[in-house]
Amino acid sequence: MTVTQASSVFQRILDHSSRADPYPLYAELRKTPVARQEDGGYIVSTYREITALLHDPHVSSNTDNLHDPGPSVAIRGDSPAFIGLDPPEHDRLRRMAMRYFGPPHTPTLVDDMRPDLRAIVTNLIDNLVSKDEIDIVDDFAYPFPVTVICHLLGVPREDEPRFHGWVEAIVGLLDFNPATDPEERMREGVRAREDLRAYLAELLESRRGRPPGNDLLSRLANDDGPDGRMTDEEIVSTANLLLIAGHETTVNLITNGALTLLRHPDVLERLRRDPGMIVRTVEELLRYEPPVQLVLWRAAYSDLTVADTVIPKGSRITLVLASGNRDPAYFRDPDRFDPDRRDNQHLGFGGGVHLCFGAPLARLETQIALNELFRNLEGPRLVADPPPYRQSAVLRGPRHLLVRQE
Repeated sequence: MTVTQASSVFQRILDHSSRADPYPLYAELRKTPVARQEDGGYIVSTYREITALLHDPHVSSNTDNLHDPGPSVAIRGDSPAFIGLDPPEHDRLRRMAMRYFGPPHTPTLVDDMRPDLRAIVTNLIDNLVSKDEIDIVDDFAYPFPVTVICHLLGVPREDEPRFHGWVEAIVGLLDFNPATDPEERMREGVRAREDLRAYLAELLESRRGRPPGNDLLSRLANDDGPDGRMTDEEIVSTANLLLIAGHETTVNLITNGALTLLRHPDVLERLRRDPGMIVRTVEELLRYEPPVQLVLWRAAYSDLTVADTVIPKGSRITLVLASGNRDPAYFRDPDRFDPDRRDNQHLGFGGGVHLCFGAPLARLETQIALNELFRNLEGPRLVADPPPYRQSAVLRGPRHLLVRQE
């Protein structure tokens, strides 16, 4: 595949018209595992090559290491969260956040949330079962993880309408294309990011000097652990990351999961008879319809040779996780949704040092949500297939998913 052809295929993937089914385009990309783009960046689309780069210490997540960061400076901001940093700074900040989010310091935090998660889901479903038509996104998949992450962070649930619009605009920055997208879209996203950070800084200030509550923001504001204390900017950046990633990806995972199960009634019927198969069903959903499809901003620390292609130092690297998840060189019959798939080492949560921080919570939320939803809905069927999709090619999922009950 020539540079021009590869660039054309990737631009079609980013175009909203391809959002409902980008997988044939990913198959085109995989014909050239490492494809150079007209702008000098490189697209990596095959499983083994993506996995190797996710674990390669010569690949940077810091856009300061790009020869030509382009619009990424404005998009990523001046104080990135640990997702945009490299070791050792990444490791320090992630370790400090993890003290109150999971192992080794709070190893049972997620599992102990099961009763609360079930209670939230039950309350939402109680409001759905009497309706003839529901929107899985607005009525269920969005309010569930938002309620959870607000509780964990200590963000007042009543403030959700304020940050909902900010988050939408910020997500729009992830795959902003200066060649095709209006500049106002980037300005709106940058303004939203500033507004959200100011909001979180105000919340942080209200927690300082008080006895730590059970929420993450309070604990980070008053933490004196072995790594010291995060600066205010670091706390705000961490909270900003967790607030956005903590619900945006889970909304898509639940919605993509509901859509996939409704498209596969045989699997759905098996799941209703055997709720225990939900664990492997969610793992297959993470492979088959991952909520994060692309990792756009990586940089080569040094010259890298990948699949016989030399990626020069300072080049931008895009990892197409969703393409790797459908790579026939690694997965048998990859376009088939198969919860019985064995050794399902998918890329749904990325990999390496940046393996998704909230993966255990997202898994549990999705398992509970899908099991309870389909246990209670009567004869659900899709109103429109495909449904309308959100703008982002990175965080891909339906904007609405209308379902009728018998």
